[in-house]
Amino acid sequence: MPIKPEEWFLTAQERGNPATKLEPWTTGNLVRPLIHGATYFSELKACMDALEKDDLLLFTDWRGDPDERLTDDGPGVAEVMAQAAARGALVRGLIWRSHLDQLRFSAEENRHLGEKIEEAGGQALLDTRVRPGGSHHQKFVIIRHDRRPQDDVAFVGGIDLCHSRRDDASHRGDPQAAPMPDVYGERPPWHDVQVAIKGPAVAEVEKVFCERWEDPAPETRQPFRRLRDHFSHMDDVPPLPKPGPPPDPVGPHAVQLLRTYPYRRWAYPFAPLGEFSVARAYGKVLRNARELVYLEDQYLWSTEVVEPFARALQDSPELRMIIVVPRYPDQDGWLAGPASQIGRADALARLLRAGGDRVAVYDLENHDGVPVYVHAKVCVVDDTWASVGSDNVNLRSWSYDSELSCAVLDHSFARGLRRTLAAEHLDDDDPPEDVFEAFRESADRLESWHESGCKGPRPPGRLRPHPPTELTRWRRRLVYPLYKVAVDPDGRPPALRRSGSF
Repeated sequence: MPIKPEEWFLTAQERGNPATKLEPWTTGNLVRPLIHGATYFSELKACMDALEKDDLLLFTDWRGDPDERLTDDGPGVAEVMAQAAARGALVRGLIWRSHLDQLRFSAEENRHLGEKIEEAGGQALLDTRVRPGGSHHQKFVIIRHDRRPQDDVAFVGGIDLCHSRRDDASHRGDPQAAPMPDVYGERPPWHDVQVAIKGPAVAEVEKVFCERWEDPAPETRQPFRRLRDHFSHMDDVPPLPKPGPPPDPVGPHAVQLLRTYPYRRWAYPFAPLGEFSVARAYGKVLRNARELVYLEDQYLWSTEVVEPFARALQDSPELRMIIVVPRYPDQDGWLAGPASQIGRADALARLLRAGGDRVAVYDLENHDGVPVYVHAKVCVVDDTWASVGSDNVNLRSWSYDSELSCAVLDHSFARGLRRTLAAEHLDDDDPPEDVFEAFRESADRLESWHESGCKGPRPPGRLRPHPPTELTRWRRRLVYPLYKVAVDPDGRPPALRRSGSF
């Protein structure tokens, strides 16, 4: 039976943001999952190397390291973009200005990436038009050709153009590693997903970039930053060329772009009261869930955000849920680590109360037993609707930071994405259809092997049962206020916040 988009996708009214220029959804697209940073970077480099005079390269980034190699033998991402600019391509970037490096962020790295692009004749803005403590978390690249529109492509997902992301299925880690807790080793294994989009949806991704680029508000209101940007020629905003027509239909996939923009005192002209279509989409899709929700997420915080998942489990007695998360947070220390675990502990407790043994939670390790950091943001519902993007399942991603996700409505795409991920996690190129039981059995075997002192051959698979988080009462009382205010803040307008809706 054909899928009716209006039953799964948000209508224009349900999006709740009449100021946007986005279409409710597009059809005729071809979307391919790119599992792992190495896969994505290799394809991205090939596309950027093919850029010619008057072609267009647009990108956004949460963190960018100019020397991050896109392939084993390089060159770095900034050099590839500079080469495209030197050939006459128009290169424009929106890079989050970031917090201080001393706080394990990337202010200087992001600035250096922007400066390298400027030196080559492109233009990059350090964009801090966010709420206090928030970030521009969108990670996408658009490539449009002046004379070869059939090669137009957009890449959307959770992979930044930075260190630690260029890992592959072996999960030995990126040789250029970003700082991580010691439990992840010198080269932290990294699991991530991006999608490549061709067809009319490419023009919709371009609209997302144009809306942000054309925002008349200054990219920073701090005088010293504005002065520094001026002297480094990073404060000019040349107009973008008029967008070309949308690419022709090329495939069977219906695509909807989902976003988060917070409510701000200095409102976004393209989202005056914010946009919370990521959250609204989950609310609608999960009401349709009947068989299996497959979720990979970096955080899974906030009982408020997991409530639609919990209600789906309560309303559908046959529904099962698989969740893959990192074993350890990406911050360590006596304060930051517990702060990042509190929300997950409460969220998982709520899901387990709702679904009991129909909810299974796992983390990953490579074949050397090193934990794999799960940075992916993937959800597949009933092998029908699938989302890959920058948003995590937490209140920050659903209301406070800017986010962009690509939702695809197609049985073959959704089932194929789920099976591809399952094949890797199980070490089985043809995973069983009952993936819920297959995951449980694989994780139990690997856990038993570890408990035996790793005697005998290591069983196939990379799944470990995710252990419950235990926090002392005094630490919970001390850290919980920090978690709510700084780690997982709420960016909704006051009326929505009071109503508890998005």
